Amino acid sequence: MAAASDRRSTKNSVRRIAARIGFAAVILADLVLGAYVLRLYYVHPRTDDAYVRANIVAVAPEVSGTIVELPLRDNQHVKAGDLLFVIDPRPYQAELDLAEARRALTNLQIEALDHAIGAAKASQKRAEADADYERQYLTRLVPLEKEEFVTANKVADVRSRLAAALAAIEQARNEVGQAEKQLGQVGDINARRAEAEAEVYKAKLNVGYCRVRAQFDGYVTNLNIAVGQYANRGREVISLVDNRTWYVIANFRETFLSHITPGMSARVYLLGYPNRRFRGVVEGVGWALYQTNGATVAGLANVAPTLNWVRLAQRFPVRITLGDEDPRFPFRMGATAVVTIDGEPSRPPATIRSQAH
Repeated sequence: MAAASDRRSTKNSVRRIAARIGFAAVILADLVLGAYVLRLYYVHPRTDDAYVRANIVAVAPEVSGTIVELPLRDNQHVKAGDLLFVIDPRPYQAELDLAEARRALTNLQIEALDHAIGAAKASQKRAEADADYERQYLTRLVPLEKEEFVTANKVADVRSRLAAALAAIEQARNEVGQAEKQLGQVGDINARRAEAEAEVYKAKLNVGYCRVRAQFDGYVTNLNIAVGQYANRGREVISLVDNRTWYVIANFRETFLSHITPGMSARVYLLGYPNRRFRGVVEGVGWALYQTNGATVAGLANVAPTLNWVRLAQRFPVRITLGDEDPRFPFRMGATAVVTIDGEPSRPPATIRSQAH
């Protein structure tokens, strides 16, 4: 009986020791696992407060007028160079015709002034030649008048002809000067012709501006105009979602920002495509937030803070450029995303590398 009791006591002791060892092992495993998870939590920050973004470009015409063509439908995809809408070109075509007519008239005026300048210069040369002759003739007659070989009337007549020639020279010079001023020639450039050419060029630009085309690939969004609407110069007519660059704005708590730097790779999951993983590259981390207390100006990112224990933790926007574009999984602005920072540098574009420096 005593031996059996000893054996049971020994087994119980072994079980207690084994239980204690197992309990300690579980606690140690929990601590190790907790430390590992905590390390991953900071080394690979993750947030589900993220949204897909793209640049929205407001398309405004360079000229005002009535829209006469609108070959678009809402949510349509357009390519660079596609026609978006047409403003009635007839008033601008009339201005172009008038500018071309004025240019032709200016060229005729310039031609006429060139002829007038040529004729005035020819008259000036003839008057100068006459003046030289009369001056030389008078020089020979003056000594003869003293010797009474010629009469005083003869000398007076020559002086009169010389004065007339000099007056003709002065008049021709004035005519040349006035014509040259009207001509508007400055070096190799004729100001009158340049002005006329500029008016024609401007009118041609306005005619071309009547046909508004897409400057990039994108999507028409929120189309609410129709043919017949009046479009004002510089005012938005339609909006295009820029399809050239898509990115995600992920809001991370400020405690994670020291573990996020430009150039790091990121994993992005979209709620619309839960089984598809997209690749991203951190482009930059926001430097400022909008404060409702009036201490900052508008135009900054407005991110609502989150409750973190007792204090509210601020969240800063992290911009992540998306890659792996696939026509089967098109990006949509405003789509909800889940982002995990891998913490490993990727090969960022040149613009991101420059920002990282």
